[in-house]
Amino acid sequence: MKNITFPRPLKKGDKIAICSPAGYIAKEKVEGAVRQLRRQGWEPVVMPHALGRWGHYSGTPEERYSDMAAALTDPEVRAVLCSRGGYGVVHIMDDLAKLPLADDPKWVIGFSDISALHALMASKGIASIHSPMAAQIMKGESDVDTASLFGILRGERPAYVFPGHDYDRFGIATGTLLGGNLAVLAELINTPYDILRPDTILFLEDVSEPIYKIERIFYQLRLSGVLSKVRGLIVGQFTDYKPDDNYADMETMIRDLVAPYSYPVAFNVPCGHVDHNIPLIESAKVTLKVSPSGSNSIIFHRS
Repeated sequence: MKNITFPRPLKKGDKIAICSPAGYIAKEKVEGAVRQLRRQGWEPVVMPHALGRWGHYSGTPEERYSDMAAALTDPEVRAVLCSRGGYGVVHIMDDLAKLPLADDPKWVIGFSDISALHALMASKGIASIHSPMAAQIMKGESDVDTASLFGILRGERPAYVFPGHDYDRFGIATGTLLGGNLAVLAELINTPYDILRPDTILFLEDVSEPIYKIERIFYQLRLSGVLSKVRGLIVGQFTDYKPDDNYADMETMIRDLVAPYSYPVAFNVPCGHVDHNIPLIESAKVTLKVSPSGSNSIIFHRS
């Protein structure tokens, strides 16, 4: 694992670029996020194609790359907020990877398809933030996850406590936190951006994927040796799926697939395509505690 660089904390007056590297987004959601960022004393910059539309995307691959490249290389921009996910980041990853990202690293913020960008940043040794995007940020600091995100941007390291689950496997593990949307990350296996690797604390979530497809990816991780060698597993929210003939729910399938291993596993962690989506710092050192007391935690370290 490379030494990890953490982008510097934001201060008042710093610029945050808003980009749409995947799907298109409604203007009012971006405007709402802009208002909240300004209330924090930051200067939001809506990139030229962030509100565009080209089919399902916010723009052509060239337009989306242009916005992201400009934001990631602008010395006045300190963070890049991705407005939404969808699909499309993979179109521009290789070109973004050619940029001197480590020379002046910025916080990249988002989840869902933005997991591909987090994987890219991790491949360059740069921490990033898996977190809510424009639609949730527009709620402001009354939203606990948005407040946590703003704290991280200012330099805080969060500590989350959340309820246990009947399928939890107890234990304590410390390691590098990596993960995100499982379907997106599975498409990056055996590429330069593959972060589904041993010796990490892995967190996973997904939406609208059938149980058999998630099971197939877990078997891929098992057969490749990754699943047996992670230090801990954080099972986020798997939402909007249908039960199949073999499993009534996703959690039971995952429990059965990880049963042979001894590392701690926390189920029902509030991250993913849900209203309560805790911001997680990718590539940070964390301690995962899964306790028989029914109270679990993720603690972020300073180094």
